[in-house]
Amino acid sequence: MTMFEKLREIETRYDELEGEMADPKIITDQPRYKKVAKAHADLEDIVARYRELKKVMGEIQSTQEMLRDRLDPELHALAQAESASLEEAKESLEEKLKVLLLPSDPLDEKNVIMEIRAGTGGDEAALFAGDLFRMYSRYAERNGWQIESMSSNPTELGGFKEAIVMISGDRVYSRLKYESGVHRVQRVPETEASGRIHTSAATVAVLPEADEVDIVIDPNELRIDVFRSSGHGGQSVNTTDSAVRITHIPTGMVVTCQDEKSQHKNKDKAMKVLRARLLDQLAEEQEAGIAKTRKTQVGSGDRSERIRTYNFPQSRVTDHRIGLTTHRLTEFLDGDLDDTIEALVVSEQSERLKMAE
Repeated sequence: MTMFEKLREIETRYDELEGEMADPKIITDQPRYKKVAKAHADLEDIVARYRELKKVMGEIQSTQEMLRDRLDPELHALAQAESASLEEAKESLEEKLKVLLLPSDPLDEKNVIMEIRAGTGGDEAALFAGDLFRMYSRYAERNGWQIESMSSNPTELGGFKEAIVMISGDRVYSRLKYESGVHRVQRVPETEASGRIHTSAATVAVLPEADEVDIVIDPNELRIDVFRSSGHGGQSVNTTDSAVRITHIPTGMVVTCQDEKSQHKNKDKAMKVLRARLLDQLAEEQEAGIAKTRKTQVGSGDRSERIRTYNFPQSRVTDHRIGLTTHRLTEFLDGDLDDTIEALVVSEQSERLKMAE
């Protein structure tokens, strides 16, 4: 099927959905109406571009007829300039449509569970993990997303050995999936008297939220332990056994949640994290079965890969996957990530287009 045949099919389906949305029977059936309206909205951008392309192609045809008339030199020159501009617009629209026709990642609509862990570098790594936690929290706020703590292990200096959060909102995974990997920081710690620059790291894992229908867990394969929550230095922060540790016996995965005072809430959060990790493991296994030549570096989500360096002395942030450097470190850490994420999206789309050729 050619691109234009596919576009015609999409436009026909779009018109059918528009008709269904005007049907009184569907309007009164809210669950069905929402489903139809979402399908219609999903096609809106591609149909708008296709109709714009058809209009440009019609104008090109009219211009070609003008070019055949050589009796009026001034009109002919005007038509030539117009033709060049229209051809450029046609080429641009066709490229945009090729991108829009790429199969979407079925996980893009998902909320995410983000796990941030201090790596090499001791206290400085934990402080950097705290910086990343605040960076993503502010990015979530900028996008109108909700952020909820699932589990955390703070340090006395204000950092985190580990922080696990759920970020919920519109197409969260589609934006944050590029953040998985090793984040490296270069700066002078406040405790460094000689002013020597230290390098430390933190790892980020971005896992799509898994619904119960996505991952079915046999309760018999779980070992659930409850214990008393503790704070810094092992001090008790709760006098009841509210903390929950869940072990998935087949994989050996262990999830602990103790932030809530309710054992039920901690268990619920631990199960969400466990489902997300199991879904991520399944996705990795499927990805491993794909030929390496089809695996893009940007979207691989390899958490052992160093993806970005934050250099404080030079106020520089470098994304190593696409070679993008910005000297807006302060703004970046304040959650202004859109320019870099957009560049990562474009890079991945370009790779996917090459593979589709």
